[in-house]
Amino acid sequence: MGDIRNLATYEADWNDRLNELPTGSPVRELALSGWDTFTRLGFPTERRGSELWKYTDIRAVNAEPFRWNLPSASLDMAEIAKQVPLVDAWHNVVFVDGKSVAEFPPSVGNGVRMSTVADVPGVREMVGSFGSIAEHQHSPFVALNAAFCTAPGVVASSGADTPPVHLVWVSTGGGNGARANYPRSLIHVAADSEATLVETHLSVTSESLLEVPVVEIDLADGASLTHYRFQLSGEKTYHIGTTRVRQAAGSKYTSTSFATGAAIGRHDMHTHLDEGAESVLHGLYVTNGNQHQSNEISTTHSKPNGTSHQFYKGILSGRSQAVFSGKVVVERGAQKTDAQQKDLNLLLSHGAEIDTKPSLEIYADDVQCSH
Repeated sequence: MGDIRNLATYEADWNDRLNELPTGSPVRELALSGWDTFTRLGFPTERRGSELWKYTDIRAVNAEPFRWNLPSASLDMAEIAKQVPLVDAWHNVVFVDGKSVAEFPPSVGNGVRMSTVADVPGVREMVGSFGSIAEHQHSPFVALNAAFCTAPGVVASSGADTPPVHLVWVSTGGGNGARANYPRSLIHVAADSEATLVETHLSVTSESLLEVPVVEIDLADGASLTHYRFQLSGEKTYHIGTTRVRQAAGSKYTSTSFATGAAIGRHDMHTHLDEGAESVLHGLYVTNGNQHQSNEISTTHSKPNGTSHQFYKGILSGRSQAVFSGKVVVERGAQKTDAQQKDLNLLLSHGAEIDTKPSLEIYADDVQCSH
């Protein structure tokens, strides 16, 4: 068993969660597997010998007894609308502490269908992707999300000229304890279709908070997705996010992320490219005080003629720290790959620190790769 200081608290909450899930449901099966992995791995507090967590100290996360399913604080949606763009022309779905404020409509028109894994009419073919793109066997936080994720959202898009889908995840204070939220989304874009996803994480509390979001994205042949991700965290928020993207042949994924505010913020993103696929990953992060922001960005080219770009920028002040770990793997046979990496940072004070580690693993000989 790994290092989990408040195991009894997590276990009591997990048992409550499990009692809510019907036997044989995909969410229950994922919860069972996730809990087994989480208790086996524990929190990665030992950084020595761990490249993934070498520069990020999460002992503070392990120290607090974060609780799932605490009562939500009162929330004024008008105030949320001042902080988050809820454009009328978009498909906006707002979640408060993991629970949507309105029922998912089975269809919102223009080729977009929205549902939950627990209620999947019209998107049943996607259930096989649920939990398989963001594998948790070697990732304690993905496993923790799998164990606790509540009413995971499913968005299926087909066709062209579909309005953006905006998933807003709002975290409130726990009142009598430190809250933990575990949002999860599965996004599917059909063959030769286009879609835009806006993902916003907003914490509206000054209390200690743990956010562990996971997004799984499945792009069919020739599909295209533009993805905007906003991490707007409070000063006592620990935000450990994961995005996994599976790209079929000829698909294109474009990601733009902005991160600020968290005591510890981390985004672990991986894109896996089939033949002729394209991945464009852009990010901006802003830190101050004693904040920490980590970007673990990786791309795997498994087939020929793929293109990928990683371009991140950071602005740091105070005694804040940031990490950029960019990795590109070109597998054997993935000829004609074009992969580029760049990370630029502006340090505004002597106490600010950035650890940047671009890397290439190339097992093909006819490629253009640089960092």
